[in-house]
Amino acid sequence: MAGLLGRLVVNFVLLLICFIAYSSQIFVIWPWYGREVSVQLLTLLVPFNVLVGMLLWNYFLCVTTDPGQVPETWKPDTHADGYEVKKLTGGPRFCRYCERPKPPRTHHCRQCGRCVLRMDHHCPWINNCVGHFNHGHFVRFLFYVDVACSYHVAMVTQRVYSSLGARYWDEPDSMELIFIILNYVACVPVLMSVGAFSLYHFNALMNNTTTIEGWEKDKAATMVRRGKIREQVKFPYNIGRRRNIESILGKNAWLWCWPSVTPGNGLKYELTEDDDGQPASEIWPPRDPAAMHDGDPNKEFVLPDTPWTYENGSINPELQPSNSAGRLRKRTPPDGTSALPPYHPDYQPGGGPVDDDDSTDEEDDYGYTDPSKTKVRRGSEGYEVRPAQREDMLARYLLEIGETPQRYHRYIPQPDSEPESEGDDVPLGQQLHH
Repeated sequence: MAGLLGRLVVNFVLLLICFIAYSSQIFVIWPWYGREVSVQLLTLLVPFNVLVGMLLWNYFLCVTTDPGQVPETWKPDTHADGYEVKKLTGGPRFCRYCERPKPPRTHHCRQCGRCVLRMDHHCPWINNCVGHFNHGHFVRFLFYVDVACSYHVAMVTQRVYSSLGARYWDEPDSMELIFIILNYVACVPVLMSVGAFSLYHFNALMNNTTTIEGWEKDKAATMVRRGKIREQVKFPYNIGRRRNIESILGKNAWLWCWPSVTPGNGLKYELTEDDDGQPASEIWPPRDPAAMHDGDPNKEFVLPDTPWTYENGSINPELQPSNSAGRLRKRTPPDGTSALPPYHPDYQPGGGPVDDDDSTDEEDDYGYTDPSKTKVRRGSEGYEVRPAQREDMLARYLLEIGETPQRYHRYIPQPDSEPESEGDDVPLGQQLHH
């Protein structure tokens, strides 16, 4: 199903290219020039058809050219420059799908089901991977799409501009007007979308970076920003703007726009030089220190049985829940006694659970826990503090003054008032007689 869908997408792209290229010439430009061959008409259409021809040629090469496979007999040379290793183990790069070693800059494509040399990405519009041997064709295809679409828009716009204020015999008819609108609708979105896509890939071409390596560079910058690695690791394949372009399009600059075979075999690449003039020996992509293993570098990563582990090993014995120390433990009282009265519904003759006196470290005789004590989860990264409520603040105050919370209310007497005079108890009538 995937192969059939890919062929349908390729046929759709071909139909779209042919519609934009030839409907504008047949239904717009040809009627505009009076349906007669002239020097002006050839001067306008010959360059456009050359661009369309180069566009179709490079598109055909993108679809049919094998991007590059890893030879079955290839083995990594661990002593050569540009030797790449695994991120986690530090050993030679190995594809677990193909079950064979991977050369530098090689990645596995799940759509194609194989490892692709210098893989950039899998493009559904060409039903193929963009790799070492067709990367140049893909870049030239994007270039000719941009140039041809720009020429097309300029050509159709010139026809529209010439019809403004023209005489009645120079005005476009209904058929010509419909195809002018259809060409704008088909060409302008293609120019905008492919143009933005081309800017990204032209910049990657000048930096000798693939799409996957661009993601790796962003990840390395994130690790530097978060402090996982001290400094930015130098990208080892950026050998200068001119040489970067030559590594894809060839040495001769006059033939950069002409379809040609990509230099090299895709198994080894030229490296940039360090400050001493020697090839860069940095490991790319840079390893994440948090993902590295201690001890044997070839040890495979295995998830632990439980997330509560200590240093990715055994369970941390110090990791305890914060409220475990304050829980009341139950024990059986001696001599068959029971902590419950005989009239209690849960009373059992012969004994029952009672509270352990060892819990008095956390709670007093009245079941009160000191809220001022901060509980620490040992072995974890932080502290767990219970929020203090109004009642807790009052209890803390009572503890500070030496009282027991929740036992009784402390009565503080008010100061005595001034003594009343002796005449206050004498009736008013007797005071008047005196």
